[in-house]
Amino acid sequence: MFFMSRLLLLALLLLPLGSLADAIYRTTDAQGNVVFTDSPPANATPADRVEIRPTNTARPPETVLPPVAEDTPDGTVTEVVLSYSVTITEPVNEATVPNGPGNFAVRVKVTPALKVGANLQLFIDGEPRGELQRATTWNLTNVYRGQHDLTVGVIDSFGETLTLSEPVRVFVHRPSSNFNNKPVAKPRPPKPQPK
Repeated sequence: MFFMSRLLLLALLLLPLGSLADAIYRTTDAQGNVVFTDSPPANATPADRVEIRPTNTARPPETVLPPVAEDTPDGTVTEVVLSYSVTITEPVNEATVPNGPGNFAVRVKVTPALKVGANLQLFIDGEPRGELQRATTWNLTNVYRGQHDLTVGVIDSFGETLTLSEPVRVFVHRPSSNFNNKPVAKPRPPKPQPK
């Protein structure tokens, strides 16, 4: 009974709030100021009823939770691990980086989107390059000339590699100051011609 009376009281208190937003009126006072009110003016001043559109709303972003443990039929607990797919989209396999300072970008596509705790690591010739990151682009500078194999891995919060992309091979051409160190042959003077 006590609960029902509180519920009825709450409903009666909220009832006027619902009617407040039903109509808004716009009038102009004697000084030319525009006035907005929730009730039409009592005097003979003309009032325009303002239509209020519904408030814009947006759904909150999806809450991403880390993998959870699941009980198996035999009573043991296993962690659910997402299966990622990583593909290097730029540069293409066997691309040539032209003469220059050895600068180029590496871009990847990851599916599904990385969850909390997962990061990406770029590997050049099997060695990690740079820090772990969530961004899918690396802007490389001063890559040594020669052939290089690129791979990208998804690394979990424990430092374990969950998946690794197929390797992409690039060829970097850079000018070298180390030309041939052989001495340059001097031209021989022409042999004298018999007379």
